[in-house]
Amino acid sequence: MQFFLNAVAWLLDPANYRAGLQSPLPIQDRLGEHLLYTFVSVAIAALIALPLGFYIGHTGRGRQFVIGFSGSMRALPTLGLLGTLFVVIGMTVPFTQTAFIASIIAFVVLAIPSILAGAYAGVESVDPQTVDAARAVGMTELQILLKVEVPLSLPLIIGGIRASVLQVIATVVIASYISLGGLGAIISTGISLNDNNLILGGALLVTALALAIDGLFALAQRLTRRAGTGQTRRRRTRVRALPPGRRAVTVASVDERDH
Repeated sequence: MQFFLNAVAWLLDPANYRAGLQSPLPIQDRLGEHLLYTFVSVAIAALIALPLGFYIGHTGRGRQFVIGFSGSMRALPTLGLLGTLFVVIGMTVPFTQTAFIASIIAFVVLAIPSILAGAYAGVESVDPQTVDAARAVGMTELQILLKVEVPLSLPLIIGGIRASVLQVIATVVIASYISLGGLGAIISTGISLNDNNLILGGALLVTALALAIDGLFALAQRLTRRAGTGQTRRRRTRVRALPPGRRAVTVASVDERDH
């Protein structure tokens, strides 16, 4: 318990937030770098994965390919990919830019599968009758996608982005292995100095950041959920009591519940 309290005391120490301190401090600078790497990586991944996911979900083409592709991308070891990219890119790019470019590419590869899966699964989940009704009133395929399918599937789309952001936040820690900043720099410095306060303090910061971002995305999913969508049928069974000597009859009714 004392180990945990010491780490919390280190986090609350104003001295660790003062400008001008050497690496890995001040804490707010490392936190800003962590958010920057995460935002840039997820933004690039979204620009690649969302249009592709919308196309697959709307047309149904390439679904099996995406499932296999997403599985293979998830299986890639991010640390190994980061090290390989660092070496390869370092042959053609100045050293000062190598770490940033290599890390962003590795994190984009990590973020794409979740965003892609959320996009095509969300569009695919829209009720076909709703899509047919939109076609019946003369809407084009692009209008159906942008005005019907995407708005109705926003919770699932945001869920995919949410999963990718949490994965990237947790993985950006390894950027410190190639001399990049972020909260991982605090942890790696603590390991090299055998300073438990730095190690646990950095881990707590990553956890708190992930929980805060996850809470914001959960709120966004709730706010974008539309009434009348995402419903499932739940069968409820009841037994009707009858006079003695007569066989009981089971009556099943179907209720619709909104998630």
